[in-house]
Amino acid sequence: MPSVVNDSVGTTRKAPRGVGVAVVVGSALEWFDFYLYASMAALVFGHVFFPPGNDATATMASVATFAVGFLARPIGGIVFGALGDRIGRKKVLSWTFVLMGVSSAGIGLLPSYASAGLLAPVLLVVLRLLQGLGAGAEFGGAIAVAYEHADPRKRGRQGSWPALGVNVGLLVSSLAVAGLTTLDKEFLHGFGWRIPFLASFLLVGVGLWVRRRVPETPEFEKMVQRKENRPRGWANRPLVKLFRSDWRALAVVMVITIGYNGVSYVFKTFSLAYLTNFRGVPANIGALGISIASGVAIVTVPIAGWISDRVGAKKVVVAGAVATGLLAFPFFWLLDTGTSWFIWLGLVIATGIVVPAMLSAQGAFLAKQFPAEVRSTGLGTGREVGGAVSGGLAPLAALAIVEASATHATWGVSLLFVAGALCIGIGALADQSRSALN
Repeated sequence: MPSVVNDSVGTTRKAPRGVGVAVVVGSALEWFDFYLYASMAALVFGHVFFPPGNDATATMASVATFAVGFLARPIGGIVFGALGDRIGRKKVLSWTFVLMGVSSAGIGLLPSYASAGLLAPVLLVVLRLLQGLGAGAEFGGAIAVAYEHADPRKRGRQGSWPALGVNVGLLVSSLAVAGLTTLDKEFLHGFGWRIPFLASFLLVGVGLWVRRRVPETPEFEKMVQRKENRPRGWANRPLVKLFRSDWRALAVVMVITIGYNGVSYVFKTFSLAYLTNFRGVPANIGALGISIASGVAIVTVPIAGWISDRVGAKKVVVAGAVATGLLAFPFFWLLDTGTSWFIWLGLVIATGIVVPAMLSAQGAFLAKQFPAEVRSTGLGTGREVGGAVSGGLAPLAALAIVEASATHATWGVSLLFVAGALCIGIGALADQSRSALN
């Protein structure tokens, strides 16, 4: 039988000052780094870290290094998620935050293929793996912290804080990419691309200072007190307990994440490579479109969180899945016009409204699938294993589908969107929570 999630609806609790900022800052750094890497992999890294000659092959190899990070994320999610349930959410989030940020900043110091040969892509892959380890625990841990500090009547809104951070990071990163892509290509391929990566050193310092000031969550502290009266043994280890008692909830999180990450990364990363490499659209057009969409998403996220508290997070997630399926073909019709305004419209609808609304609602929906004893483990394992399956492979699959077509047709990619929408919808309808807020 799945563990019961006990939520005290009658109690009122206000999150301590600084929790929202700490959650948003950490999630912002994760997405600043990951979107920056994804964009540079699509636009620059093929020229910097791989042998010259065939641009399409170099781009595929570069995007493959982006996928490598997803191989490390499940390890980070499982290991650091279990640690979060054993030693505390706050401590683990500080460790992973530093690991992720320093690895990202280190990418800005790497030598190019021209100066170091094969050592350059090898070092890139190593730092990408370390980046993935740190990022693997970030979003799930941030959801647990936001959810457990929240007033039970506002868990939709406060559970959306990590999603807000995602879109703040996406906005800042996309603005950086848009600015860089308007500059001379020689400067971009030389030193220009390194600037935003090196800025991660500063972001790590600020974010760590903020996070160290946040108290541990009340639910974890209560859980520690309960554990003191329990016998120790393998049966009470978070990961063992998760697979024995809450495997259905774990499956729900995995299925939703497989669908969501596949859809999200194709919208946000493949679209840039598609526009630039297959439709001849200047790189700054797509990057600016992502920036505009991110600005819209910063407004969308709290609205979706508020709606989640009113009608239920499950309904918002299901509505997002339906909208994704309906958008699968029209999205590419808008991109294929080659007109900046239509391209921006497609990106705003997809990455400014539909995707962030689903992510916002996932905060409360996914967190309440698990009891506090395995919440960090369940979120970290479910999201990152699911994300590794789709988030890293979906952009590669989309590129391969378009590359294989003589006319660079995108109908196969649209079918990927439909499949992702089905995963999200099926996962949401299989809801395993036992919360009165459901």
